[in-house]
Amino acid sequence: MATIRGLIPAMSRIPLATKDGQHGASHPWRARVGSIATRRRVTSIMQSMFLLFVAFIMFGPVVILAVFSFSDSIVLGFPLKEFTLSWYEAAWEEPAIWSSLWASVKVAMIVTPICLVLGLASASALTRFRFKLRALIGGFVALPLIIPWLILGVGGLLFFSSADIELSLWTVGIMHIVIAFPLVTALLSAQLFRLDPHLHESALDLGARERDALRLIVLPLLFPTLAASAIFVFSWSFNNFIVSFFTAGFENTFPIWVFSTLRRARDLPMINAISTLISGVQVLIIVAAWQMLRRAMDRRGQDIREVVAG
Repeated sequence: MATIRGLIPAMSRIPLATKDGQHGASHPWRARVGSIATRRRVTSIMQSMFLLFVAFIMFGPVVILAVFSFSDSIVLGFPLKEFTLSWYEAAWEEPAIWSSLWASVKVAMIVTPICLVLGLASASALTRFRFKLRALIGGFVALPLIIPWLILGVGGLLFFSSADIELSLWTVGIMHIVIAFPLVTALLSAQLFRLDPHLHESALDLGARERDALRLIVLPLLFPTLAASAIFVFSWSFNNFIVSFFTAGFENTFPIWVFSTLRRARDLPMINAISTLISGVQVLIIVAAWQMLRRAMDRRGQDIREVVAG
């Protein structure tokens, strides 16, 4: 009898089946699962809308620029009357465009490797070694990242003028190095902090020379960051206007040429055409670099798996 008395309260707490065959206690859980699924769906929709908004803000002006480059009128407005390729032909035959483009490419090609070397050296020193004033030196290196480019451009102009240095593409390159290599230092420092220091030490313990350990262990691990840094620096240098405007003297880089040409309304469609071409080339370069980087990472992962397998 005592056993039966103990079973009765326990049985009274067992959920009874409803008419649809489901237990009554399952309804709160079903409602909770449905609420979670609804929140996830709403979150996914909000994220998609935000990404579309960001894409519109970033690429909308480029698309509008490309559309107006095919207009036969120098007046920018919708609807377009007729489509034409004459502005692309005019841009192709304009020697000032190609000379300014070549000047920007030359400066960027010189600035990029120098920034990579300086950034790698400074990042290695700031992350691998402990010394006095390390935080102060790190802050000093990062200072150009927070100073407005207008101030840096005016400061560069005053410095070169007081030192009796003639303004040219070389002075532009020097100032581009000043503003770009701190970014490389920051990116590489973040990557070096994430690397396991025991990898380098183990290579040295196993008999590898310092140069071989850096070349075979550290640099392959830093390759993705180095590639991204190179793309950033080249883009910064090629597109920079403010610092170049103050330090170029009588030389014309492409952004300076665009600024000087904007004062003539009749040449605006030609600027749209050449800017569309440059934007397309930059997108192709970024896509190609991404594909090369992904293949290199896949090959490195395959090599590691082969070494582990034996």
